[in-house]
Amino acid sequence: MKSIYLETTVVGHIAGRLHPVATVLARQQVTRQWWESASDRYFLFVSDLVIAECGDGDEDAASERLNILEGIDVLQTTAIANELAASLIEAHAVPKSEPRDALHIALAAINGIDYLATWNFKHIMNPSTQHLIDAVCRNAGIESAVICTPEQLLVTYDDP
Repeated sequence: MKSIYLETTVVGHIAGRLHPVATVLARQQVTRQWWESASDRYFLFVSDLVIAECGDGDEDAASERLNILEGIDVLQTTAIANELAASLIEAHAVPKSEPRDALHIALAAINGIDYLATWNFKHIMNPSTQHLIDAVCRNAGIESAVICTPEQLLVTYDDP
């Protein structure tokens, strides 16, 4: 089976109330549809960073997000991950104002994860920076995870 790193935005789309904005609602619905069989099709991973981000904010909402993560393997932040994240920022693959986004990318890459699932189009799944992410990882001798949405994973034809 292939492996997936769940970035925090994916967890946020699984948990909580349905959003009134149609585009966000559609993302929530497709994420929840994908989530129904995700653990049967993929090895799922989060990180200590995802746990921390999911635990922020409203106590009830945080509790719901953290409950979703129960039983999922947790990757730990390491010096190597921090170094790769710093390289991603230095190369302008991720803005210096978004070190957590760089760390999500780095954690997935250094752990050999196949896919990084996200709804963060601005700093993680940005087509104008994807080549930079790939180059930084390649220069570090690491293959970057394929960055995609749960919707793309829902329609993939990989043999997990």
